[in-house]
Amino acid sequence: MQPDSLIFIFLNAFLINNFVLALFLGLCPFVGVSAKRDTAFNMSLATIFVMFVSSTSAYGINLILQYYDLEFLRLISFIAIIASAVQLVEMAMKKFTPALFRALGIYLPLITTNCAILGVALFQTFREYDFFQCVAFSLGAGVGFGLAIMLMAGLREKLELVNLPNVTQAAALSMILAGILSMTFMGFAGLGGGSV
Repeated sequence: MQPDSLIFIFLNAFLINNFVLALFLGLCPFVGVSAKRDTAFNMSLATIFVMFVSSTSAYGINLILQYYDLEFLRLISFIAIIASAVQLVEMAMKKFTPALFRALGIYLPLITTNCAILGVALFQTFREYDFFQCVAFSLGAGVGFGLAIMLMAGLREKLELVNLPNVTQAAALSMILAGILSMTFMGFAGLGGGSV
């Protein structure tokens, strides 16, 4: 498979270099919203949407900045795009699903500062992806985030039914689970040919 093919770019962002479990980006919502599968699923949908919109918008903004030789405005422009996309998601959830809006709580506006979303925009820019590669990369990263958070939520729900020692409760258990999931995803590292 060619490293610049759309399927490879999608699989690389989705599985091989998963933003959460291999690159350790976006850990705040990964740990904070993964207590229940329902909220984890909805957070993953919101994150996929924000990643897609911000990445494709960043592609267009980057072309404009390069044309006018204003690359130094790239980072602030990307942050403004991400904040706008998150605001759009937040307004839509508040209007159409207020219960979900309350369930996600502070983690919904924190998508704005999710380093995985900014990482997608920056990585695809520095790798000089074309528009379709940008779309494949952002969707792969978003679906990979969704996979990671859903795996974590499923494990955490199952472990609620088990009697565990007090030492492994709450945050400690979440970190242990995240470490085990990360180690399993590191097994995919050889598939990517060593590229990050």
